[in-house]
Amino acid sequence: MSDPTPARPAPRRWRSVITIAVSRTIDDTESGLMNSLFPVIRASLGLSLAQLGLMAAIPRFARMIFGPLWSMIADRWGRKRVLVFATGVWGIWTGLVGLAQNFEQLLVLYAIGAIGTVAGEPIANGLVADHFKNNERGRAYGWLRSLSSFGSLAMTPLIAQFARSPEGWRYGLYTMGALSVASGIAIALLVDDPAPASGKSGPGEKATRPRFGWRDIAELWRIPTFRLLAGSVLFITSIVMMPFMVSFFVDVRGWETADANFLQGAFTAGWMVSSVLGGFLGDWFERRFGARGRVILMQIYLAAFSIASLLVFQVDWGRGPLAFVVLLCFGLIGSVGFSGVVLPMVSHVVPGVARATAFALLFSLLQGMFAGILSLSAGALADRIGLQGLMLWVVTVPYAINAVYWTLLHRSYPEDRARRETLDAAKA
Repeated sequence: MSDPTPARPAPRRWRSVITIAVSRTIDDTESGLMNSLFPVIRASLGLSLAQLGLMAAIPRFARMIFGPLWSMIADRWGRKRVLVFATGVWGIWTGLVGLAQNFEQLLVLYAIGAIGTVAGEPIANGLVADHFKNNERGRAYGWLRSLSSFGSLAMTPLIAQFARSPEGWRYGLYTMGALSVASGIAIALLVDDPAPASGKSGPGEKATRPRFGWRDIAELWRIPTFRLLAGSVLFITSIVMMPFMVSFFVDVRGWETADANFLQGAFTAGWMVSSVLGGFLGDWFERRFGARGRVILMQIYLAAFSIASLLVFQVDWGRGPLAFVVLLCFGLIGSVGFSGVVLPMVSHVVPGVARATAFALLFSLLQGMFAGILSLSAGALADRIGLQGLMLWVVTVPYAINAVYWTLLHRSYPEDRARRETLDAAKA
């Protein structure tokens, strides 16, 4: 099979991956700081779980609306340039959130800041895909997510320190705003915006690069695997679990906010390993079982995540070392499916020039919309049935359903992948 992605110098492409991972760490920490420090913010401003749900919904809706928009802007003005602005300069707004004196000010400033923090993921996913060949992307995505998780883990002691002061959340936001600006400078200096990675390029022809386009959506929707992946995204509810995790251990298990952040750090440590592990496992399952290998791995992952979430949130493991071990093991499962299965599968079945559109549509528009709606309802639901009931019905049950749902991809994915490989070989 011919792969149209050109080889690039290894040190330069991995330098880009590392820099993007650092930027993603800062964006994710900015977005998640409200969740990690919510018990402190709640005491400072007098908030409720429903208001936490509203705050958690903001970056999800921002991802839905502005993820595709940032992708289109990046296509026109250059992805590197847009990343510098959206993840760097825009970080000033995160610092301004720390000045909020009431919930209304907090909400408005946080919403403006969230517009920038959602830009990195759809642009970075396409950028990484352009640096690597088909059989290397699982590993590349795995390292990207793992390095981002390592950065989040390294941030844990700092966030815990902010949690020990009643007004520490303000200093946390000032710090993250400054780091965001620094990450923009790093992107400008260290990240490559590579030449076209796929598409037609020949004598007298202009190379085509992956770019967001509304007209590509109809073509993507005709791909059975893409439609099924879109349906699967609706059951990936861990994106809603994360905002409530610290509050769960504070309210339900009686942990202090700072200690609950260290406990979440154990989960993040496992997540970091699982990202790399997922990339290697995805490539190994494909070599061992062919095109169906990634589908098999995804079903194993979804079932394991469902069982693990049941054990973590429905069983009290105390406030000692055992709780940290349990959260670490949960994290070791956490990212296997995304880095090892979903991202490579999207890259393998969609046209190269529509890859940016596919990422933005699946993970910005569709997942952002669903996660935003679910976050809004989850906060109100938590006030009614409690955080323990919320974790059961919003996390454990949907993952179990998804494990069964993925049976539908055993036929469609191998067929769609073979069709795409034939078309790409013909073009090459």
